[in-house]
Amino acid sequence: MSHPKRLEMMQQLMNKHQLTAIVLSSPTSQHYVSGYKAITYSRPLFYVLSQKESAFIVPGLEEEHARHVAQVDRVIVYYEHPEQAHQGTNPVTSLLSYLQASVPGGKLGVEFNAVSMKVEKALIEAGWELVDVSDDLLGARVVKDAEELDLLRSAGKMVSLAVRASLEAVAPGVTELEIDQQGHRAALEEVSRLYPNTIAAVNAMTPSGVVRTVMPHVYSNTRRLETGDILIHTHHVALNGYIAECERTCFAREASDRQKEAFSVMLAAQQAAFATIKAGVPMCDVDLAARAVIQKAGFGDYAIHRTGHSMGLDIHEPPFFRFDETALLQEGMVFTVEPGFYVPELGGFRHSDTVIITKDGYELVTNVARDLESMIL
Repeated sequence: MSHPKRLEMMQQLMNKHQLTAIVLSSPTSQHYVSGYKAITYSRPLFYVLSQKESAFIVPGLEEEHARHVAQVDRVIVYYEHPEQAHQGTNPVTSLLSYLQASVPGGKLGVEFNAVSMKVEKALIEAGWELVDVSDDLLGARVVKDAEELDLLRSAGKMVSLAVRASLEAVAPGVTELEIDQQGHRAALEEVSRLYPNTIAAVNAMTPSGVVRTVMPHVYSNTRRLETGDILIHTHHVALNGYIAECERTCFAREASDRQKEAFSVMLAAQQAAFATIKAGVPMCDVDLAARAVIQKAGFGDYAIHRTGHSMGLDIHEPPFFRFDETALLQEGMVFTVEPGFYVPELGGFRHSDTVIITKDGYELVTNVARDLESMIL
């Protein structure tokens, strides 16, 4: 969706809720609407759209970046150094001053899932009636346009490269962090070669051993692999903000018979999910198909998360492959497919692949071997 189309969507949102303006405080929403991706840390930024214009309120150190990149009519700056303090030093005060001077009172759209209570209180005290537009904005991002899908396909190729490179590093004596680093290097070198002037980011985690792999989300650390260790390696690669994910369960040199059995159940569950996916299918059916395989094998109590989540500008976006999600799949949605279960003293078992929903099925955008033989390294 081009910038004009996203502005049109925002205008329709204002009309729907009878708003005089919308204030976005989520960096992801700001990026989606304006094309500007900020490194925020502790300094708030506010994107404001009214019937008259769009404006960005930014700290001084983001001024040049915003003026160069953000597709907005005005950039308003607050400062943190004394030479410019007379122009304003408080982001909330700057927001209130701009609204008072430029926007008539009435209903103001805000993101309840992102706006701070401090800002909410200030807006209410200034006389605004606040309307939550969080779900509308998230809903607008669910079906990706052609440009977004191309970025996700490219990110899928790069994350597949990263995972393959990381798995080549798996060996007794190697640390989890060293495994991550090998994939980082391979992906960033290839991104630099293929995609000049692209913002790229990589992220990974590789819990290893039967203790750490039953914790689905843990940071990699300096633990060194031992022969027979199980690992769950995860990699994300983002290109201009759009993220693809790939995960593989693997073993250092050998696996026990019981681990091989559990691995085959995990693989069959993922395949059952794949076989269910196509436009028009309720999202819960994908989760239930994978879960049925896991439950039949006796691992149902250990399957403690949903079968997948949407991907885009955030690593986890709604909607989800969850047992109680009845919404229908649509062409152009992007999901991970990652049924998993985590058995104490045996280990965790999860593959994840990123797919684009199509009319008759799905398009796989990650490409890494999944079979057991390939995953004993």
